[in-house]
Formats: sequence, structure tokens, C-alpha cells
Amino acid sequence: MRVLVTGAAGQLGRAVVEALREDDVLACDHARLDITQRSDVLAAVAETQPDAVVHAAAWTAVDACESDPERAFAVNALGTRYIAEACRRVGSHLVYVSTDYVFDGTQPQPYNEWDVPNPQSVYGRSKWAGEREVGPDATIVRISWVCGRHGSNMVKTILRLAGQHDTLQFVDDQRGRPTIAEDLAPLLRTLAVERRAGVFHAANQGATTWFEFARTVLAAAGDDPERVHPIATHELQPPRPAPRPANSVLDDLTLRLEGLPRLPDHRESVGGLVRDLLERA
Repeated sequence: MRVLVTGAAGQLGRAVVEALREDDVLACDHARLDITQRSDVLAAVAETQPDAVVHAAAWTAVDACESDPERAFAVNALGTRYIAEACRRVGSHLVYVSTDYVFDGTQPQPYNEWDVPNPQSVYGRSKWAGEREVGPDATIVRISWVCGRHGSNMVKTILRLAGQHDTLQFVDDQRGRPTIAEDLAPLLRTLAVERRAGVFHAANQGATTWFEFARTVLAAAGDDPERVHPIATHELQPPRPAPRPANSVLDDLTLRLEGLPRLPDHRESVGGLVRDLLERA
């Protein structure tokens, strides 16, 4: 299978490229393909004729998006429009990676694929706009709290802070399900190969808070999880510009109903990820 991957230099994009190592992979980072340039996108897809496009490119700086909404929509919405148009022209199947931020976080139970989005941040609204650009035949995969071997992420941040401070503080009033990039990437390949249309939620099993997650990371590193203390979101200094969903838990109902493999428990995967990162350090 020939697959074009956008955002191939990001933490998820790199994991996807690795998962496709036995396929014909066209890894496009920003330097190779600026998705905000329609002519470049159309030309790249027309020239390479991929069977599928995994569209992982996005501007994910949640707080920065608040101060530059035009850039957020140019990348996350309009760029996705161009990718979708290019895919339609050559018959490529599009897999678009979206986010839990399309929900407002006020629902007490986990969000399934048929719950109605109501994004509260610029980032969330731009990604929701991207979802509406891809068309009914595309695959939309919503993920949350992404961590992996590559790029910057919360696991690496926790390990770094643990080496700099005696105690750590993380919020205990934001709840979600982590997504380990290396667990997600093979599922994205499956969805691309089988050309499964529609919305899928794909996060690792086990809901948690950032406070609980930080304790899990320290325990996996052989450190004392009691060093982590809970705080409320409103106590963060400085305050975060973009609102965060209090409930960010994604229910992978579609995967269950369709009998597709679900991602493993995040605690198991975090343990392997932490060991890998410490070995590389």
C-alpha cells in the first residue's frame, strides 16, 4: 500500500511512518509539504497517487491558537480542505486525525462518536471545522492526551520536572484517556487499509486525571509517586489562555461495535514508554 503521511515529523506522524515501514510510505513534514498551499497539496497527491493519506499535520499549540485563530483555521481547517480535495481527485482514502477538544467537557459520562461536538477553544473549533471538510467517505479518528517516543509530550515533561523539583503539581479536575502514539499508529493503518468511513474514537483504555497520570509515570520510572500533589485548574499559574474540557474521556464505541482492536490499557503502555525513554536518555 502506498500511504502519504502529513505531519510526518511530529510525534504521531513519526509513529505512523514507523508502523508503515513495510508499505510504500511518503513521509511529508512541513518542509516538504505546506498543507496551507492548495496548489502544493494538489500537486503532491496527484504526483504520488497514494492509496491512502493519513493526515496527522495540525497546529496543536492549544494556547497559542487562542491568540492567532486565523493561523489555527488556516492549518487545521483550510489545510484539511485541501487534503480532502486532493484525495477526492485521485481516489485516495483519507484518515483525518482529530481531537477530544471538539467537546466542551460538561457531559458527565464519556463521549462517544455520536455525541454532538461543542468546542470551547480556538484549537477545538478549528479541528471541528476540519472534520466538516473531509466528507462522508473519510475516516475521522479522535484522540486525546497524545504521548509517545517522539516529540514533546506530557510523559517527557513529567520525567524532566521530576529531575528538577522535589515535588510536582498536576491538575486533578481534568479527566481523560491518554493515547500512546505507538499504540495508535497500527490502528490508523488498519482503518486506512480497510477504508473505513466515519468517526472513530481511539484512546488507550483507562480514564485518569493529569495528577493520576503523573503518578503513573513516576511509578513506572521507579520514582516515588507521592511526590506528585493535586491542584485545581484555576490554581495554575500563569492561567492557561485556552479552556480545557473537564471531561475529555473518549468512549471507543465504534471500535467495539465494529469488532476492531481497541488500544491497550494506558498504564501498561506508559510503563513500556517510560522504560524506553529512560534507556534512550
